[in-house]
Amino acid sequence: MIIDLHAHHIEPKMLGFDPFWGPRFAPDAEGMQRMTIGKWQLTLGTKEAAAAHAAGEDSSPLEWMKAPNRLKQMDERGIDKAVMSVPAHAFMYHTGDFGTKWCRMVNDEFAKYCAQAPDRLFWWAPLPLQNPDEALKELDRAVKLGARGVNTGGVNLGGHEFHDEALLPVWKRCAELNVPIYVHGYNQSVGWEDPSKDKFETTSIVGFCYDETVAFWNLICGGVLDKVPDLTVCITHGGGFVPYQIGRFDATAGNLSDGLNKKPFLSYLENFYFDPLIHDPIMRQAVIDSIGADRLLYGTNFNGSDQIRGYLLEGMKVSDADTNKICYENASKLLDIKV
Repeated sequence: MIIDLHAHHIEPKMLGFDPFWGPRFAPDAEGMQRMTIGKWQLTLGTKEAAAAHAAGEDSSPLEWMKAPNRLKQMDERGIDKAVMSVPAHAFMYHTGDFGTKWCRMVNDEFAKYCAQAPDRLFWWAPLPLQNPDEALKELDRAVKLGARGVNTGGVNLGGHEFHDEALLPVWKRCAELNVPIYVHGYNQSVGWEDPSKDKFETTSIVGFCYDETVAFWNLICGGVLDKVPDLTVCITHGGGFVPYQIGRFDATAGNLSDGLNKKPFLSYLENFYFDPLIHDPIMRQAVIDSIGADRLLYGTNFNGSDQIRGYLLEGMKVSDADTNKICYENASKLLDIKV
C-alpha cells in the first residue's frame, strides 16, 4: 500500500480563468506547451511532454491528467492513493482579490475530480492567504468539501510570512479542524514585473528548498507552534534544507535575542512531517536515518518535472515496519484516509 502525498493536478476549468493571469498553456519559442501565468512562463518540463512534442502531439498535460489516465499511471507505479495539489506556481498569492475566486474554483474542481475515485483520489486545499479573512472562510468551506489539508507556499504568502499575526487565526483553525498544512515552495518570480530575470528556474529549483526551510524556521522561531501547539506541518522536497542543517539551527536558535520559541528547538520536530523526495540515494537514506520513519511521508512529485517514477524506497535500508509507516500508515493517520 502506497499513499502519495505529493502529486500535482490541473483541471480544464482552471485554464484561462482570468484574462491576464490565466493560467494557460502557451507555446514557448520552440513550440513546446508551457504553463503561463501573467507574464511568467514555466521553463521546466517533463519527459512525457517532451516526447509528445517530439511526436507532433499536444504536449499539455490535460489528457493524461484525466482521472482514468491518472489512475492507470498510478497503477503502473504501484501507487494506491494520491493526495493532489495545484501546481505551486498557481497559488495566486500575488493576484489580490482574484486569488479568492481562484481558490474557491480550484477547490470546487478538485472535489468534483476526486469524486470520480473517492477511495483513491484526495486533495490539499489552496487558500487565498493574501486575504486572511477570506482564507479562513475558504478553509472551512474546503474542508466541508472534503479537502484533507491545506497547501501553502513557504514564504511570501501574499505579503505575509508564517509567523505574522495576520495568519495566526488561519493556523489556529487548521488545528481546530485537525487538518495539516502541506508546505510546497513556489516560483517567487511568478509575481515579478520581469519574470525573465529568474534565470535557470532558480526560484524553483533552488528557491523551493530555501523557502520550505524558512517556513520551518519561522514557524518555530516566530512562536507559532507555541501559540498553536497542535498544528501539524508537512514539508516536501526532503524538508528543504532542514535535515542537513538541523544541527546548525539547533545550535543557533538558543542564541537569538528575538526568538519567540519557548521550548528547546528540536522538540518542535514532533509538529513536522517530511517526505524523502531526494534524488540522490545516499542523501535520501540520510533523511530517513536523521528524521526517522515516524515523521516521514511518501511523496513522488507525481506529474512534476523531477517526479520519481519508480519506488521511492528502492535500495533504502528500512525495516518492514518502518516501510509501512512511510508508505501509508503515517499518511492514513494524519489525513484520515482509510486503507
